[in-house]
Amino acid sequence: MEEKREDGRTAKQLRPLACSRNILNRAHGSASWSQGETKVLAAVYGPKAGVRKNENPEKACFEVIWKPKTGQSGKQEKEFEMILKKTLQSICLSNVYPNTTTSIIVQVVNDDGALLPSAVNAACAALVDAGIPLNQLAVSICCCLAESGSILLDPTKLEEQKMIAFVYLVFPNSVHSSIEGSVKTEGEPMEHGVITSLTHGVMPAADDYFRCLDRGRAAAAKLSDFLRRSLQSQVPSDSSKAG
Repeated sequence: MEEKREDGRTAKQLRPLACSRNILNRAHGSASWSQGETKVLAAVYGPKAGVRKNENPEKACFEVIWKPKTGQSGKQEKEFEMILKKTLQSICLSNVYPNTTTSIIVQVVNDDGALLPSAVNAACAALVDAGIPLNQLAVSICCCLAESGSILLDPTKLEEQKMIAFVYLVFPNSVHSSIEGSVKTEGEPMEHGVITSLTHGVMPAADDYFRCLDRGRAAAAKLSDFLRRSLQSQVPSDSSKAG
């Protein structure tokens, strides 16, 4: 029996999506991403000469600054910064602009669940808007496990709080990446893999995680299609940006 959701969606149904880029004049690249009532803005500044302390000067450096809707950044925001940085580093071509630093600022406008996946999607769109070389696009989704054993996609904040566990997943989209061909890792196409996986709560069995993975991968195909259409339909105007 399928889990009933307060907003009327099915277990596999995403909330309405919206994506816009080139929205901030003084940023080198910017984008907004919304999933239902969750909304995140991302701004990219750089590449700028020089790298941060303890970073490799032979590669491009990336820093992520997470700004909550209100108040100061805490432990969760720092964790999100680290996860987002590692995720974005994995899809950027770090050898194109060595000894430079690119800053990605994430501003939370509203949090109604699946916040980190929304931030990943916003940041990816902002990097494209800034012209940062990518080896592939990436999309992120949240999958929840209910007490009934049902897998729910794209939960609201209230649904997240009621679930026994949920996982944030980031999938590559190398089929339609910025370089030709399909990227492979150890003989397997990257689109079959996972870039990032972050689990909260405890899943009763390993099979529950793999069910989330399968459900998330299917949803990622829809997200990828939406992201590509959004990026293709919005051509940034460099003349509108201030240095």
